[in-house]
Amino acid sequence: MEINANFGQQVSELARSDNRTGGIGKEVSATARTSKELQNRALLDASLNVSIDAGNRSLELLYRTAIEKLNEVLAQDMGANVLRDALDSDLDVSPEATADRILTLSTAYLPLYLEQHPGQNEGDGHAQFTDLIRDGIGQGFAEAREILQGLGVLEGDIADNIDRTWTLVQLGLDAFLGKTAEEDSV
Repeated sequence: MEINANFGQQVSELARSDNRTGGIGKEVSATARTSKELQNRALLDASLNVSIDAGNRSLELLYRTAIEKLNEVLAQDMGANVLRDALDSDLDVSPEATADRILTLSTAYLPLYLEQHPGQNEGDGHAQFTDLIRDGIGQGFAEAREILQGLGVLEGDIADNIDRTWTLVQLGLDAFLGKTAEEDSV
């Protein structure tokens, strides 16, 4: 299916046509309808493909959405897209591996965050950094769930795996905060 994206060119050709009999309004309307129908069909096909693929790769979608949201949250302090380079095509998308990647990538920026906030007590800096990334991760999970719900695939194993990933990430952030608090007291 080919979508003719140059509607203006088609209208110009109709206006210059030698074999027209009167106005071109009906022909323009027919051309516009055909163009719109082709676009709608292409959108439906693409949407169906995304829906099917999203069901098969829901944790990858979750991971990517969480990383995008973390990029937004961390951009002010650490620059744009600090985590985007971490996306691979050969991802293990189990809840454990996804949670581990989210935790590893997000917590790795603590030293840079502390460097960007030099007047801050280290313990407070750790807590504020953890709150910052926890909020970003939460927003990413919420957006991923919304996308998957909209695609009609947030159920069964997919929903269970996302819930498991969320729990593992929260436990990991708690452990990270506890570990940094222990290091501060030494």
